[in-house]
Amino acid sequence: MIETPYLLFLGDAPDQLAAKVAVGIKDWRPENAVGQYRMDGCKADLGLTDMTLTEAKEAGAKTLVIGVANRGGVISQEWKKVLVMALEEGFDLASGLHNLLSDEPDLVAVAEATGRKLHDVRVPEVDYPIANGIKRKGKRCLAVGTDCSVGKMYTAMAMDAEMRKRGMKSTFRATGQTGILITGDGVPLDAVVADFMAGSVEWLTPDNDDDHWDLIEGQGSLFHVSYSGVTMALIHGGQPDALILSHEPTREHMRGLPTYQLPSLETLRDTTLALGKVANPDCQVVGISVNTQHMSEADAVDYLAKVEADMGLPATDPFRFGSGKLVDALAAM
Repeated sequence: MIETPYLLFLGDAPDQLAAKVAVGIKDWRPENAVGQYRMDGCKADLGLTDMTLTEAKEAGAKTLVIGVANRGGVISQEWKKVLVMALEEGFDLASGLHNLLSDEPDLVAVAEATGRKLHDVRVPEVDYPIANGIKRKGKRCLAVGTDCSVGKMYTAMAMDAEMRKRGMKSTFRATGQTGILITGDGVPLDAVVADFMAGSVEWLTPDNDDDHWDLIEGQGSLFHVSYSGVTMALIHGGQPDALILSHEPTREHMRGLPTYQLPSLETLRDTTLALGKVANPDCQVVGISVNTQHMSEADAVDYLAKVEADMGLPATDPFRFGSGKLVDALAAM
C-alpha cells in the first residue's frame, strides 16, 4: 500500500496539463495532498502550499508522488536529484511513469539504504487473459475523447459520485496512473502487452448485477496517432453499453501533435459508435462531457446549449456544472 498523505511533485512541468496526475489527486483526494514541490521553471500550480522536503515531512507527508505525466514518461537527472533527497529525508516514492523507479539503480540503492519503498503503479501485477468478447452481465459506461487529456477520467469519477449519491450501483474502474493513485486499484492499461489489453479491461469489468454500472476510465483518443491503441482496447474489452463523448473546445491542435486537428463531435460519435457495436451491438452514445475550464461561465453555458441543439444529446461540464444530465441518461437506459 502507498502511504498517505502525499507531497505532490510537479518538477519542472511546462504547463498545468502536464501535471494532470497531481491535479487529479488534489481534486479528488484533497485530504491526501499536503502540499506541492516545484522546481525552477515549473509552470504548473495546484494552489497548494509550496513546501521543501523538510517542511512537508514535518506536515506529515509520507510519500512523494510524481504528479507529472510528461511525454514518454521519463525521469530526468534534475528530477532524480530531488528524488534521492526525498528518500534520504524519509519519504517513499510513488510514480506512474513508464520510466520505472525500480529500473533506476541509484534510486534502488538509496531506497535500500534508507529503508524506503519505491512504488511503480504502471507495472501490471496480474497475468491478464486474451479477450474473448463474451458479453458480461451488468452495465458499462466509457468516456471517449476527441483528444487526450480532455476530462475523460473526471467525467467517470463525477458520474460515479453522483450515482452513489442517488443510491445507484456504480464502480469507478481506473485504467491509468492517476486513477490508480486516487483509488488505489485498477489496470495500468498502457503498460499491458498489446495482445492482452482488451482482456485486461474484461478482467477489470467482470459480471455484475444487472443494474450495476462500471464507469470505465477513458484513455487516449481514437484520433490521436500516439495513443489510439489503448482507446480501442477499452472500446472492445469494455463492451460499453453507453458512450460519453468528451471534448475540450479551446484546443488549437491535438495534444503534442501540432499538425493534427481535433475531430468534430459528430466524427467522434460516428467512428466510436461503429467500433463499439463490434463488441456490443446495443452500444449507444448517450451524452457529451465538455471541459470548459478555459471558458467563462457565460461562454460555457452558451457552448453547451449549442452542442445540445446540434447533437441532440445532453451536454454538461460534469466538474463545473455537475454530472446530473449524464447520470439521467444512464438511468433512462
